[in-house]
Amino acid sequence: MHRFALLVAAAAALAANGTALAHGAQTHADGPNLEMVEKPFGRTGDPKNVSRTIRISGHDTMRYSPSKITVKQGETIRFVIANQGKVFHETVLGTMEELREHAEWMKKHPTMEHDAPYMVHLPPGKRGEIVWQFTQAGDFHFACLIPGHFEAGMVGSIKVVPSEQGD
Repeated sequence: MHRFALLVAAAAALAANGTALAHGAQTHADGPNLEMVEKPFGRTGDPKNVSRTIRISGHDTMRYSPSKITVKQGETIRFVIANQGKVFHETVLGTMEELREHAEWMKKHPTMEHDAPYMVHLPPGKRGEIVWQFTQAGDFHFACLIPGHFEAGMVGSIKVVPSEQGD
């Protein structure tokens, strides 16, 4: 437990200095990144077509709440993500394979800065949004890829159920 407290304190100090482990001060305060991107799990959503809003909170226990989400294929979801912790967190949507690869890349390049419509980076106490349309049915995920967070279990699941014909 002592090691965890030291990790939390070190991460909080980095976040306070604005050098928060690779992501600078980007908080998407002006709204989600709407650059058009296509991925195996969907594409950038149009805020005018949001079907519903799902609120997710990230915690320093390296868990999300809720950690399991179900959406319907074709739905455009506005994720409002709040960092309820005292350390920097992020939320990245993807396939498990993509998230694992990105987590490994982050370990090797901890100062890497990046921004995409399927991710949000949040200093302590801040919130951000992702607007995403789930075009494919299947099992997908969201995770914090800050080095050590993914490995500690900061991962959630998104089940995209097929839309019924005629909808």
